[in-house]
Amino acid sequence: MSRTRLILIPALATESAPYLILDAGGSVLQRGRLALDSGEAPPPMRTVAIAPGGDVAVRWLDLPVGGTAQIRAAALWTLRDDLAATPDRVTVSLGRAVPVGEPRMAVVASRALVEAWGDYLDALGIKADVILPDMLTLEVPEAENGLSAVTFGSGLALRGHRFAATIQPDLLDLIAGAREVRPVTEEAEVERLMIAAALSPEINLLDAVGREKTNDRRGWRLAAGLVAAVLVSPLILAATQAARDTGAARQAEAQTVELIAQVSPEAAGAPDPVAAFRQRAATAPPPGGITSAAAVLFAAVEQVDGAELDIFVSDPEGGVRATVSYPAYQDLDALKSVVAAAGLRLNDTSTLDDAGRVVSDVTIGAAT
Repeated sequence: MSRTRLILIPALATESAPYLILDAGGSVLQRGRLALDSGEAPPPMRTVAIAPGGDVAVRWLDLPVGGTAQIRAAALWTLRDDLAATPDRVTVSLGRAVPVGEPRMAVVASRALVEAWGDYLDALGIKADVILPDMLTLEVPEAENGLSAVTFGSGLALRGHRFAATIQPDLLDLIAGAREVRPVTEEAEVERLMIAAALSPEINLLDAVGREKTNDRRGWRLAAGLVAAVLVSPLILAATQAARDTGAARQAEAQTVELIAQVSPEAAGAPDPVAAFRQRAATAPPPGGITSAAAVLFAAVEQVDGAELDIFVSDPEGGVRATVSYPAYQDLDALKSVVAAAGLRLNDTSTLDDAGRVVSDVTIGAAT
């Protein structure tokens, strides 16, 4: 009888991992938990691991038709300006094929993180066949403006129409906006969703790791060859963590130059270390990283009639940056007010008229 092991990777490697053993029809044959010090290797079988999705980005991209390697390269090219990492440091896994002209799911994760999950499972004596981020265990709600929500550990997994993310629970209102949220809280229903996902996973993060390890590392050169076939997505969040968070920045502002040197050697070497450190803090995202900054900006754009978010980019050197457009100049003040109410600061670095609309390049950082 064909069996599948469904295992939930915990947020901390020191924690045990709950698992289910399923038969071919999805019935539960066994339940349990595995710990690193169990000392007994589990029996081999097909294994699907559900991983924390907070550090995994799911996007729907306009991609060309082609082989898997070509489409992955095209996805990398689409994301090239928004990934603060070289191609060999990230993985791109593709969702199921879609009709020509429709966006296709692409899942971006840190290669080191995916390999760390694999190492954790290896330490349990398990070889994973599939690693799936937790938000992709949820079903897409029937309503186009709906969101399904399931709590996994300290994260809240969300799934909507061409949307999937795992966030901090306190960001739900900002992320959801006007969309109706349907929490899935019954243990039996959550288990049913995980079992269905294990039997027919939408993506496999290990596909990208395994194949790319054996391929040559042409990186951007392969991707660049497909640039003419790619339609660039207008909004992609960077798959990186910024260099400092707001809490560290605020604390460091009140410390001596000696403490600044411990936290930021670059700032300590400047003629005015405190001013240099404050400048870095101004572009650092709040606690929660890029997701928090994005959520606050999304909420601000939704609240200002006619405003649109064209680009959202983050990198360790440039901080969190965006391009927004809106009908009138006073709308920028409204955007700033909404962002300020969330404890952040929005600064416009350039503003111009473009075909009857106002376009601003902005930075989003900690309020001082």
